[in-house]
Amino acid sequence: MKEAIHKAYKFSNSWTGTIIIVLFIIFFIAQAFRIPSGSMKDSLLIGDHLFAKKFAYGISMPHIPFIEMSIMPWSDRLRLVDGDTPKRGDIVIFRYPGNTKQHFVKRCVALPEDELFISEKDLYLHHNEGDEWIKEHFKGFEIITFSGKLWVKNPYMKEHKGIHHDDKIINNGRYPMPLFYFSPIKVDKDNYFMMGDNRDHSNDSRFWGAVPYENIEGTPWFVYFSINDDWEIRWDRVGKTPTDLESDYHLDLAREERLKKDKDDHGIY
Repeated sequence: MKEAIHKAYKFSNSWTGTIIIVLFIIFFIAQAFRIPSGSMKDSLLIGDHLFAKKFAYGISMPHIPFIEMSIMPWSDRLRLVDGDTPKRGDIVIFRYPGNTKQHFVKRCVALPEDELFISEKDLYLHHNEGDEWIKEHFKGFEIITFSGKLWVKNPYMKEHKGIHHDDKIINNGRYPMPLFYFSPIKVDKDNYFMMGDNRDHSNDSRFWGAVPYENIEGTPWFVYFSINDDWEIRWDRVGKTPTDLESDYHLDLAREERLKKDKDDHGIY
């Protein structure tokens, strides 16, 4: 036993062993990503460097880092083993259907067989579980009746405060229509509708369709480094999971609302 452990230790210290271990981790456990755009602001920020949990939704096909070459170049498969599937509200890392060498990160807003539409920027979702399930699970939400079904208006904004719209983006003909109006659709089987939290500045499923399950790579695990446009390290984000960051953001918003209320109550401006 001791001899086997010693051999394993020596192998892990060799160049070959180190490379195999690193590739195993990248392929199956965790991979580093950087947030390059503001499509998930204010949940994830430009300059956040995070590790993705690669095993969250099964095992995707391993690709060699940087060159994004599949370890099975003769196959176009993007998944090795099926596993759990994304839940509504999950932040998901996936391969962009239009270019599988490119990774996107968005929030899953609709599951297979869900129906949705957008009107005046607001997302309306009819969950595939049906009207009675919606009544039971969305008390306190605005629910409308359309086409003989119940639809929940903006079902994620209460829980995920980072989801927001840009008041400067108005329907004046200068911006893409899917930002404002999107005709009712039913999400296909094994597909997931993704949208950025920065709703008016996100290239997502409104423009190129739902994401097949096989394209899904994982979910953000935690931020290991974060830097802003002025090259200042955001230490308060380092080591935080998306849930932690969201909780911090909720507290910051509550603090701002209390300060605003105090100013209004005491005439301080």
